[in-house]
Amino acid sequence: MRITAIHEKTVPIQSNIRNAYIDFSTMTASVVAVVTDVVREGRPVVGYGFNSNGRYGAGGLLRERFIPRLLAADPALLVNESGDNLDPHRIWQVLMTGEKPGGHGERSVAVGVLDMAVWDAAAKIAEKPLYRLLAEQYGDGNTDDRVFVYAAGGYYQPGKGLGALQDEMRQYLDLGYRVVKMKIGGADLAEDVRRVEAVIEVLDGDGSRLAVDANGRFDLRTAIAYADALAPYGLFWYEEAGDPLDYGLQAALSQYYPGPMATGENLFSHQDVRNLLRYGGMHPETDYLQFDCALSYGVVEYLRTLAVLREHGWSARRVIPHGGHQLSLHLAAGLGLGGNESYPGVFQPFGGFADGYQVDDGYVRLPKTPGIGFEHKAALYPLLKSLHE
Repeated sequence: MRITAIHEKTVPIQSNIRNAYIDFSTMTASVVAVVTDVVREGRPVVGYGFNSNGRYGAGGLLRERFIPRLLAADPALLVNESGDNLDPHRIWQVLMTGEKPGGHGERSVAVGVLDMAVWDAAAKIAEKPLYRLLAEQYGDGNTDDRVFVYAAGGYYQPGKGLGALQDEMRQYLDLGYRVVKMKIGGADLAEDVRRVEAVIEVLDGDGSRLAVDANGRFDLRTAIAYADALAPYGLFWYEEAGDPLDYGLQAALSQYYPGPMATGENLFSHQDVRNLLRYGGMHPETDYLQFDCALSYGVVEYLRTLAVLREHGWSARRVIPHGGHQLSLHLAAGLGLGGNESYPGVFQPFGGFADGYQVDDGYVRLPKTPGIGFEHKAALYPLLKSLHE
Protein backbone atom coordinates (compact mmCIF):
# COMPACT_ATOMS: atom_id res chain seq x y z
CA MET A 1 0.00 0.00 0.00
CA ARG A 2 1.19 3.51 -0.69
CA ILE A 3 0.31 7.18 -0.92
CA THR A 4 -0.08 7.93 -4.62
CA ALA A 5 -0.65 11.70 -4.54
CA ILE A 6 -1.07 14.67 -2.22
CA HIS A 7 -3.05 17.71 -3.34
CA GLU A 8 -2.97 21.07 -1.55
CA LYS A 9 -4.78 24.38 -1.84
CA THR A 10 -5.07 27.63 0.10
CA VAL A 11 -8.65 28.83 0.47
CA PRO A 12 -10.18 31.95 2.04
CA ILE A 13 -12.21 31.79 5.23
CA GLN A 14 -12.46 35.53 5.61
CA SER A 15 -15.16 37.05 7.76
CA ASN A 16 -16.01 40.63 8.61
CA ILE A 17 -15.33 40.02 12.29
CA ARG A 18 -12.55 40.68 14.76
CA ASN A 19 -11.42 39.64 18.20
CA ALA A 20 -9.23 41.63 20.58
CA TYR A 21 -6.13 41.08 18.46
CA ILE A 22 -6.88 40.49 14.78
CA ASP A 23 -9.60 40.80 12.20
CA PHE A 24 -10.43 37.90 9.93
CA SER A 25 -10.95 39.78 6.68
CA THR A 26 -7.93 38.14 5.03
CA MET A 27 -7.85 34.83 6.90
CA THR A 28 -6.98 31.70 4.90
CA ALA A 29 -6.72 27.97 5.49
CA SER A 30 -4.81 25.12 3.89
CA VAL A 31 -6.68 22.04 2.72
CA VAL A 32 -5.06 18.80 1.59
CA ALA A 33 -6.12 15.48 0.10
CA VAL A 34 -3.91 12.41 0.64
CA VAL A 35 -4.73 9.82 -2.01
CA THR A 36 -3.87 6.15 -1.43
CA ASP A 37 -3.91 3.05 -3.63
CA VAL A 38 -6.35 1.32 -1.28
CA VAL A 39 -9.77 0.88 -2.89
CA ARG A 40 -13.05 0.92 -1.01
CA GLU A 41 -16.38 0.67 -2.85
CA GLY A 42 -14.58 1.02 -6.16
CA ARG A 43 -12.76 4.26 -5.33
CA PRO A 44 -9.33 5.06 -3.89
CA VAL A 45 -9.33 5.95 -0.20
CA VAL A 46 -8.61 9.65 0.24
CA GLY A 47 -7.87 11.37 3.54
CA TYR A 48 -8.64 15.06 4.02
CA GLY A 49 -7.16 17.69 6.27
CA PHE A 50 -7.25 21.43 6.96
CA ASN A 51 -6.08 23.86 9.62
CA SER A 52 -8.20 25.64 12.17
CA ASN A 53 -9.11 29.30 12.14
CA GLY A 54 -6.80 31.82 13.75
CA ARG A 55 -3.69 30.68 11.89
CA TYR A 56 -3.25 31.34 8.19
CA GLY A 57 -2.82 28.65 5.57
CA ALA A 58 0.64 27.09 5.41
CA GLY A 59 0.78 26.47 1.67
CA GLY A 60 4.41 27.49 1.26
CA LEU A 61 5.64 25.08 3.91
CA LEU A 62 3.43 22.29 2.57
CA ARG A 63 4.56 22.71 -1.04
CA GLU A 64 8.23 23.37 -0.42
CA ARG A 65 9.02 21.07 2.46
CA PHE A 66 6.53 18.66 3.89
CA ILE A 67 4.62 17.28 0.90
CA PRO A 68 7.82 16.64 -1.14
CA ARG A 69 9.43 15.01 1.89
CA LEU A 70 6.51 12.64 2.33
CA LEU A 71 6.20 11.74 -1.34
CA ALA A 72 9.95 11.07 -1.59
CA ALA A 73 9.95 8.64 1.34
CA ASP A 74 10.22 4.88 0.93
CA PRO A 75 6.60 3.64 1.04
CA ALA A 76 7.67 0.89 3.44
CA LEU A 77 8.46 3.60 6.02
CA LEU A 78 4.89 4.91 5.94
CA VAL A 79 2.90 1.78 6.78
CA ASN A 80 2.38 -0.32 9.88
CA GLU A 81 4.24 -3.55 10.57
CA SER A 82 1.58 -5.71 8.97
CA GLY A 83 1.59 -3.51 5.88
CA ASP A 84 -2.19 -3.22 5.78
CA ASN A 85 -2.59 0.43 6.78
CA LEU A 86 -0.81 3.74 6.99
CA ASP A 87 1.10 4.37 10.21
CA PRO A 88 0.52 8.00 11.28
CA HIS A 89 3.41 7.86 13.76
CA ARG A 90 5.92 6.71 11.15
CA ILE A 91 4.58 9.27 8.72
CA TRP A 92 4.99 11.97 11.37
CA GLN A 93 8.63 10.98 11.83
CA VAL A 94 9.21 11.28 8.10
CA LEU A 95 7.57 14.71 8.01
CA MET A 96 9.79 15.94 10.84
CA THR A 97 13.03 14.51 9.46
CA GLY A 98 15.63 17.26 9.39
CA GLU A 99 13.55 19.62 11.55
CA LYS A 100 15.36 21.13 14.55
CA PRO A 101 13.75 21.10 17.99
CA GLY A 102 11.87 24.25 18.96
CA GLY A 103 10.39 26.74 16.57
CA HIS A 104 6.87 25.44 16.94
CA GLY A 105 5.36 28.16 14.80
CA GLU A 106 3.69 27.77 11.46
CA ARG A 107 5.33 24.42 10.67
CA SER A 108 3.13 22.87 13.36
CA VAL A 109 0.15 23.98 11.26
CA ALA A 110 1.54 22.41 8.07
CA VAL A 111 2.27 19.10 9.79
CA GLY A 112 -1.11 19.20 11.54
CA VAL A 113 -2.94 19.55 8.22
CA LEU A 114 -1.20 16.49 6.77
CA ASP A 115 -1.58 14.53 10.00
CA MET A 116 -5.35 15.11 9.94
CA ALA A 117 -5.56 13.74 6.40
CA VAL A 118 -3.44 10.72 7.28
CA TRP A 119 -5.64 9.79 10.26
CA ASP A 120 -8.76 10.25 8.13
CA ALA A 121 -7.32 7.87 5.53
CA ALA A 122 -6.11 5.36 8.13
CA ALA A 123 -9.54 5.16 9.78
CA LYS A 124 -11.22 4.73 6.40
CA ILE A 125 -8.81 1.94 5.49
CA ALA A 126 -9.57 0.28 8.84
CA GLU A 127 -13.29 0.85 8.09
CA LYS A 128 -13.88 2.46 11.48
CA PRO A 129 -14.85 5.92 12.70
CA LEU A 130 -11.72 7.65 13.89
CA TYR A 131 -12.97 7.95 17.46
CA ARG A 132 -13.38 4.17 17.60
CA LEU A 133 -9.88 3.61 16.20
CA LEU A 134 -8.39 6.02 18.75
CA ALA A 135 -10.25 4.43 21.66
CA GLU A 136 -9.07 0.96 20.71
CA GLN A 137 -5.44 1.89 20.09
CA TYR A 138 -4.81 4.59 22.72
CA GLY A 139 -7.70 4.51 25.18
CA ASP A 140 -9.53 1.87 27.15
CA GLY A 141 -11.69 0.84 24.21
CA ASN A 142 -14.68 2.83 25.39
CA THR A 143 -16.02 5.90 23.62
CA ASP A 144 -18.32 8.71 24.66
CA ASP A 145 -21.71 8.37 23.02
CA ARG A 146 -22.04 12.14 22.93
CA VAL A 147 -19.69 15.09 23.40
CA PHE A 148 -20.23 18.42 25.17
CA VAL A 149 -19.96 21.40 22.81
CA TYR A 150 -20.26 25.13 23.35
CA ALA A 151 -21.02 27.82 20.78
CA ALA A 152 -18.22 30.31 20.17
CA GLY A 153 -19.11 33.70 18.77
CA GLY A 154 -19.65 37.16 20.12
CA TYR A 155 -17.09 38.74 17.81
CA TYR A 156 -16.82 42.45 17.24
CA GLN A 157 -18.36 43.63 13.98
CA PRO A 158 -19.05 47.08 12.51
CA GLY A 159 -22.47 48.28 13.64
CA LYS A 160 -23.04 45.30 15.92
CA GLY A 161 -24.75 46.62 19.03
CA LEU A 162 -25.97 44.89 22.16
CA GLY A 163 -29.25 43.87 20.55
CA ALA A 164 -27.47 42.11 17.69
CA LEU A 165 -25.14 40.39 20.15
CA GLN A 166 -28.12 39.13 22.12
CA ASP A 167 -29.86 37.93 18.96
CA GLU A 168 -26.73 35.98 17.99
CA MET A 169 -26.64 34.22 21.34
CA ARG A 170 -30.35 33.42 21.17
CA GLN A 171 -29.73 31.73 17.83
CA TYR A 172 -27.11 29.49 19.45
CA LEU A 173 -29.49 28.58 22.26
CA ASP A 174 -32.18 27.78 19.69
CA LEU A 175 -29.71 25.39 18.02
CA GLY A 176 -29.42 23.42 21.26
CA TYR A 177 -26.32 24.92 22.91
CA ARG A 178 -26.40 25.73 26.62
CA VAL A 179 -22.96 27.36 26.98
CA VAL A 180 -21.80 30.22 24.74
CA LYS A 181 -18.58 32.19 24.41
CA MET A 182 -17.96 35.81 23.48
CA LYS A 183 -14.95 38.02 22.82
CA ILE A 184 -13.66 40.68 25.18
CA GLY A 185 -10.70 43.04 25.01
CA GLY A 186 -11.63 44.64 21.69
CA ALA A 187 -13.46 47.47 23.46
CA ASP A 188 -12.85 49.29 26.72
CA LEU A 189 -13.67 47.61 30.01
CA ALA A 190 -16.92 49.48 30.58
CA GLU A 191 -18.24 48.56 27.14
CA ASP A 192 -17.20 44.94 27.54
CA VAL A 193 -18.99 44.74 30.88
CA ARG A 194 -22.16 46.00 29.19
CA ARG A 195 -21.71 43.34 26.51
CA VAL A 196 -21.19 40.61 29.11
CA GLU A 197 -24.28 41.68 31.03
CA ALA A 198 -26.34 41.74 27.82
CA VAL A 199 -25.41 38.12 27.06
CA ILE A 200 -26.02 36.97 30.62
CA GLU A 201 -29.49 38.47 30.34
CA VAL A 202 -30.16 36.13 27.39
CA LEU A 203 -28.88 33.24 29.54
CA ASP A 204 -31.59 33.90 32.13
CA GLY A 205 -29.07 35.58 34.40
CA ASP A 206 -26.82 32.51 34.64
CA GLY A 207 -23.22 33.67 34.17
CA SER A 208 -21.93 30.11 34.53
CA ARG A 209 -23.16 29.49 30.97
CA LEU A 210 -20.94 32.22 29.50
CA ALA A 211 -17.23 31.99 28.70
CA VAL A 212 -15.20 35.06 27.70
CA ASP A 213 -12.06 35.17 25.56
CA ALA A 214 -9.49 38.00 25.48
CA ASN A 215 -7.30 36.34 22.82
CA GLY A 216 -4.09 37.17 24.67
CA ARG A 217 -4.62 40.92 24.54
CA PHE A 218 -3.99 42.06 28.11
CA ASP A 219 -0.97 42.98 30.18
CA LEU A 220 -1.19 41.91 33.80
CA ARG A 221 -2.68 45.16 35.05
CA THR A 222 -5.47 45.08 32.47
CA ALA A 223 -6.04 41.35 33.02
CA ILE A 224 -6.53 41.99 36.74
CA ALA A 225 -8.87 44.91 36.08
CA TYR A 226 -11.02 42.62 33.93
CA ALA A 227 -10.77 39.89 36.57
CA ASP A 228 -12.17 42.29 39.17
CA ALA A 229 -15.04 43.20 36.88
CA LEU A 230 -15.82 39.64 35.75
CA ALA A 231 -15.52 37.74 39.03
CA PRO A 232 -19.03 38.59 40.34
CA TYR A 233 -20.68 36.97 37.31
CA GLY A 234 -19.39 33.44 38.05
CA LEU A 235 -18.43 32.80 34.42
CA PHE A 236 -17.83 29.41 32.79
CA TRP A 237 -14.25 30.55 32.18
CA TYR A 238 -11.98 33.57 31.59
CA GLU A 239 -9.84 32.67 28.58
CA GLU A 240 -6.35 33.62 27.43
CA ALA A 241 -6.05 36.95 29.20
CA GLY A 242 -2.40 37.49 28.23
CA ASP A 243 0.16 36.30 25.71
CA PRO A 244 0.02 32.50 25.56
CA LEU A 245 3.73 32.18 26.34
CA ASP A 246 3.66 34.59 29.29
CA TYR A 247 3.37 31.91 31.94
CA GLY A 248 4.25 34.41 34.65
CA LEU A 249 1.22 36.53 33.79
CA GLN A 250 -1.00 33.47 33.77
CA ALA A 251 0.35 32.33 37.13
CA ALA A 252 -0.15 35.74 38.72
CA LEU A 253 -3.67 36.02 37.35
CA SER A 254 -4.51 32.49 38.49
CA GLN A 255 -3.69 33.49 42.06
CA TYR A 256 -5.93 36.52 41.75
CA TYR A 257 -8.99 35.45 39.74
CA PRO A 258 -11.29 33.12 41.73
CA GLY A 259 -13.13 31.48 38.84
CA PRO A 260 -12.17 28.93 36.16
CA MET A 261 -9.59 29.98 33.58
CA ALA A 262 -8.74 28.58 30.17
CA THR A 263 -5.78 28.79 27.82
CA GLY A 264 -3.65 26.69 25.47
CA GLU A 265 -5.05 27.12 21.96
CA ASN A 266 -1.85 28.89 20.89
CA LEU A 267 0.55 26.32 22.30
CA PHE A 268 1.72 23.96 19.58
CA SER A 269 3.88 21.30 21.20
CA HIS A 270 3.94 19.05 24.23
CA GLN A 271 7.06 20.89 25.41
CA ASP A 272 5.16 24.19 25.56
CA VAL A 273 2.32 22.44 27.35
CA ARG A 274 4.74 21.09 29.93
CA ASN A 275 6.01 24.61 30.58
CA LEU A 276 2.47 25.91 30.98
CA LEU A 277 1.72 23.25 33.58
CA ARG A 278 5.03 23.86 35.37
CA TYR A 279 4.93 27.64 35.47
CA GLY A 280 1.44 28.88 34.53
CA GLY A 281 -0.31 28.35 37.84
CA MET A 282 -3.20 26.46 36.25
CA HIS A 283 -5.48 24.48 38.55
CA PRO A 284 -6.25 20.90 37.40
CA GLU A 285 -9.51 20.77 39.35
CA THR A 286 -11.11 23.92 37.95
CA ASP A 287 -9.27 25.23 34.87
CA TYR A 288 -9.49 24.17 31.21
CA LEU A 289 -6.91 23.53 28.48
CA GLN A 290 -7.67 24.21 24.82
CA PHE A 291 -4.92 22.68 22.67
CA ASP A 292 -5.96 22.33 19.02
CA CYS A 293 -4.55 19.26 17.26
CA ALA A 294 -4.98 20.83 13.81
CA LEU A 295 -2.61 23.64 14.79
CA SER A 296 -0.17 21.65 16.90
CA TYR A 297 1.38 18.91 14.72
CA GLY A 298 -1.76 16.77 14.71
CA VAL A 299 -2.96 13.74 16.62
CA VAL A 300 0.49 12.17 16.99
CA GLU A 301 1.72 15.16 18.98
CA TYR A 302 -1.61 15.43 20.80
CA LEU A 303 -1.11 11.97 22.25
CA ARG A 304 2.23 13.17 23.67
CA THR A 305 0.48 16.24 25.07
CA LEU A 306 -2.12 14.10 26.83
CA ALA A 307 0.70 12.02 28.31
CA VAL A 308 2.26 15.22 29.71
CA LEU A 309 -1.08 16.12 31.29
CA ARG A 310 -1.26 12.76 33.03
CA GLU A 311 2.28 13.21 34.35
CA HIS A 312 1.21 16.50 35.94
CA GLY A 313 -1.99 15.16 37.48
CA TRP A 314 -4.45 16.52 34.92
CA SER A 315 -7.46 14.62 33.65
CA ALA A 316 -8.18 14.63 29.93
CA ARG A 317 -11.67 15.79 30.89
CA ARG A 318 -10.19 19.24 31.57
CA VAL A 319 -9.28 19.52 27.85
CA ILE A 320 -11.82 21.23 25.59
CA PRO A 321 -10.05 21.87 22.27
CA HIS A 322 -10.20 25.06 20.26
CA GLY A 323 -11.15 24.97 16.60
CA GLY A 324 -14.68 23.70 16.32
CA HIS A 325 -13.82 21.00 13.78
CA GLN A 326 -14.68 17.34 13.42
CA LEU A 327 -11.21 16.00 14.18
CA SER A 328 -11.25 17.41 17.71
CA LEU A 329 -14.74 15.98 18.14
CA HIS A 330 -13.33 12.51 17.39
CA LEU A 331 -10.50 13.04 19.88
CA ALA A 332 -13.00 14.07 22.52
CA ALA A 333 -15.17 10.98 21.98
CA GLY A 334 -12.31 8.51 21.58
CA LEU A 335 -9.84 9.77 24.17
CA GLY A 336 -12.21 11.03 26.86
CA LEU A 337 -11.72 14.78 26.52
CA GLY A 338 -14.10 17.22 28.17
CA GLY A 339 -15.78 18.49 25.04
CA ASN A 340 -15.17 20.61 21.96
CA GLU A 341 -15.59 24.15 20.73
CA SER A 342 -18.15 24.84 17.99
CA TYR A 343 -18.54 27.68 15.49
CA PRO A 344 -22.14 27.49 14.31
CA GLY A 345 -22.09 30.98 12.82
CA VAL A 346 -18.59 31.69 11.49
CA PHE A 347 -15.57 30.17 9.71
CA GLN A 348 -17.62 28.18 7.26
CA PRO A 349 -17.48 25.71 5.65
CA PHE A 350 -14.96 24.33 8.16
CA GLY A 351 -16.86 25.04 11.36
CA GLY A 352 -19.54 22.68 12.57
CA PHE A 353 -20.04 18.95 12.48
CA ALA A 354 -21.64 16.28 10.31
CA ASP A 355 -25.02 17.13 8.82
CA GLY A 356 -28.03 15.70 10.61
CA TYR A 357 -26.32 15.51 14.01
CA GLN A 358 -28.06 18.21 15.98
CA VAL A 359 -26.91 19.69 19.26
CA ASP A 360 -29.17 18.43 22.06
CA ASP A 361 -28.96 20.20 25.41
CA GLY A 362 -25.33 21.10 24.75
CA TYR A 363 -24.19 17.71 23.44
CA VAL A 364 -23.69 16.25 19.97
CA ARG A 365 -23.37 12.66 18.73
CA LEU A 366 -20.87 11.42 16.15
CA PRO A 367 -21.48 9.59 12.87
CA LYS A 368 -20.61 5.91 12.69
CA THR A 369 -19.10 6.09 9.19
CA PRO A 370 -15.40 5.34 8.65
CA GLY A 371 -12.90 8.16 8.95
CA ILE A 372 -13.57 11.63 10.32
CA GLY A 373 -16.83 12.12 8.43
CA PHE A 374 -16.12 15.10 6.19
CA GLU A 375 -18.16 13.43 3.48
CA HIS A 376 -21.23 14.02 5.64
CA LYS A 377 -20.81 17.80 5.75
CA ALA A 378 -22.42 19.07 2.56
CA ALA A 379 -20.96 22.57 2.81
CA LEU A 380 -17.40 21.25 3.12
CA TYR A 381 -17.10 18.03 1.14
CA PRO A 382 -17.34 19.54 -2.37
CA LEU A 383 -14.35 21.75 -1.58
CA LEU A 384 -12.30 18.81 -0.32
CA LYS A 385 -13.28 16.57 -3.21
CA SER A 386 -12.35 19.26 -5.74
CA LEU A 387 -8.71 18.90 -4.74
CA HIS A 388 -8.34 15.56 -6.50
CA GLU A 389 -11.30 15.19 -8.86
